[in-house]
Amino acid sequence: MVYAYANIIVTKPESLAAYREKAGEALSRHGGKVAAASPQQTILEGEMETGLGVILEFETADAAKAWINDPELTEVHALRTGAGSSTIALLG
Repeated sequence: MVYAYANIIVTKPESLAAYREKAGEALSRHGGKVAAASPQQTILEGEMETGLGVILEFETADAAKAWINDPELTEVHALRTGAGSSTIALLG
């Protein structure tokens, strides 16, 4: 398993709500799922603006990359990026 960490600073909740309606199906197309999510994060060290924190789980790094680069999911990803600023990091 590999994991991806997403941090979303939400400025447009309506766009995030629309994304949430489609995100599960988009993830499952590439074998991904939400392992954990929380609107509250506690920074243990360093500095970072936090928002909605999400841990995504994929079978392989290639599956995670296929999910983020899938041209058929462009509109779904646009809902997330339209919700505010987001950063997604692959762990592994």
